[in-house]
Amino acid sequence: MKKLFSNIKGDAFGGITAGIVALPLALAFGVSSGLGPQAGLYGAIFISFFAALFGGTNTQISGPTAPMTAVSMVVIAGIIAANDGSVEKALPAILTVFLLAGLIQIGLGAIGLGKYIRYIPYPVVSGFMTAIGVIILVTQILPAIGYYPKEDVDLVSQFKPQAEELILENILREEAGEGILVLENFEETIKRSGLTTEEDIAKESQTLAKSASSGVLGTIKVLPRALKNINWLEVILALSTIFIVYGFKRITTKIPSALVALIVVSGVAYGFGLDYRPIEEIPSGLPVPNLEIFTSFSLGSITPYIFTALTLALLGAIDSLLTSVVADNMTKTKHQPNKELVGQGIGNSIGAIFGGIPGAGATIRTVVNINAGGKTKLSGMIAGVLLLVILLALGPVASEIPAAVLAGILITVGIGVMDYKGLRALPVLPRDIKFGPIKLSSEVLIMLIVLVLSTFWNLVYAVGIGLVIASLMFMKKIGDLTAARSDVKSLKEEAWDDEGNFPEHLKEEVFIKHLKGPLFFGSTSDFQALTLQIPRTAKTVILRLGRMQYMDQSGLYAMEDMLLELKKNNIEVLFVGLLQQPRYMMERIDIIPDFIPNERIFKDFKSCIRWINKNVEDKY
Repeated sequence: MKKLFSNIKGDAFGGITAGIVALPLALAFGVSSGLGPQAGLYGAIFISFFAALFGGTNTQISGPTAPMTAVSMVVIAGIIAANDGSVEKALPAILTVFLLAGLIQIGLGAIGLGKYIRYIPYPVVSGFMTAIGVIILVTQILPAIGYYPKEDVDLVSQFKPQAEELILENILREEAGEGILVLENFEETIKRSGLTTEEDIAKESQTLAKSASSGVLGTIKVLPRALKNINWLEVILALSTIFIVYGFKRITTKIPSALVALIVVSGVAYGFGLDYRPIEEIPSGLPVPNLEIFTSFSLGSITPYIFTALTLALLGAIDSLLTSVVADNMTKTKHQPNKELVGQGIGNSIGAIFGGIPGAGATIRTVVNINAGGKTKLSGMIAGVLLLVILLALGPVASEIPAAVLAGILITVGIGVMDYKGLRALPVLPRDIKFGPIKLSSEVLIMLIVLVLSTFWNLVYAVGIGLVIASLMFMKKIGDLTAARSDVKSLKEEAWDDEGNFPEHLKEEVFIKHLKGPLFFGSTSDFQALTLQIPRTAKTVILRLGRMQYMDQSGLYAMEDMLLELKKNNIEVLFVGLLQQPRYMMERIDIIPDFIPNERIFKDFKSCIRWINKNVEDKY
């Protein structure tokens, strides 16, 4: 407890700043999810507070994130469609899935699986993140131009026959459940059909129109109609928001540009009495638990979504632990991955009970917290309390925010979440597989498969398929290598035979590291620990690479990050025995010659020793 209050001033500044940054995003993610702005706020409040309290990363700020919201949208849309388009009827089942995802996270942390999250290959993560950006961008086009399919009378009327058919199906299903034999009792069917009003048919038609125009494919289908019905006021509000988000960053980054855009554009729209479309009304008062999760629990209603809940749990774990690594690098601390998963699971579970959408560790909010002075768990808890205060004090005001403003904010989020580092590498990665006469890069192929399937089909299945393909291709490559095992260790090894003649007087100044076996997505964590082993006296590092036969994209970027860190510390790096495939990979992204000039690459250790004798001074 004493440690929790050891940095009250810094944690207060960090938490308040992170909470302010989280506000517009929480509202936007809530609207985007389909459950309304309050769901985003509730998620941000409870996840931020409880994930900080029980988590294993002191400076982590958690809440709804773009990837978690994108997967949540799939769950929400599917369950609402299965409940006649009624959010109220679907809500208990939706929140039960979110609760299940949180409980799975607690279980993953409790059995110690946090350390295994790193085994997800970079191309799968890259394709997934870029798909998230594309999905957010495309799906926000309609609200940004003020087009809502369920309000398009002509479009809705096209679904009237399908709506009547669906209503009749529901009547027959009800009768079957009551034991009524339709063939023997048509009169009952006709009687119930006669009770169906035009209003019922119109409502069902609106639900079908909204469902058919959701997602990327749905948006593309109705886009021609949308462009003929543009609301120019909504377009101006969305474009103004985007302009301020990007423009204000050029003035200062100390104040969140998304919040500035939210306040300025909303203030102008409301102050001048413009005829804009506001977001859904945010309920006033304290959030209350939705006990229907327990009282109306039905295993059948959530069974189709158990795999999705597992995906949400894994995605939240990956998202959070990646952010934890960023926090570690900034604060020079070490997070506890399993404890972090338990904390995230508790936050998501409690958030679900109170009607919030699920979330994870948020990188930008965590960085903001650290830069503002946050050092302990108290900062994340303060961020959650601040959002609760804003909900209670400014809920009615927030309900007047234009929907187009949040669409504009989400468009900038979509642009920012894409993995541009991975996209830039597409043309230069080696083409290591053949389909007939066509040569392709296996890593590019995996990334594109995940990207396309996630965007146009199903986020959940796309990741699973990507993992399977990546695993198969990796096993094929490893089977083709002469080395049977990977041996990239984080501990200092015994000297090799040809190192016996190394100058004794330079052993304090020079550190030798052996890499044996492939540097791939499963060994990068140990490799990244290399910089921690280097003695403070060493100003030169020799990497013995003669037994590192293969390097994948994850290993490539791990090598790049390590070299950047060493360069920052003014440590010279020498390569000895670099093989063809790793060299080709490093040349593709200019590690060679930008970080390691050709004259620092030696064929054998003897020539390296000659360079050491000429260029390294004995200082210790």
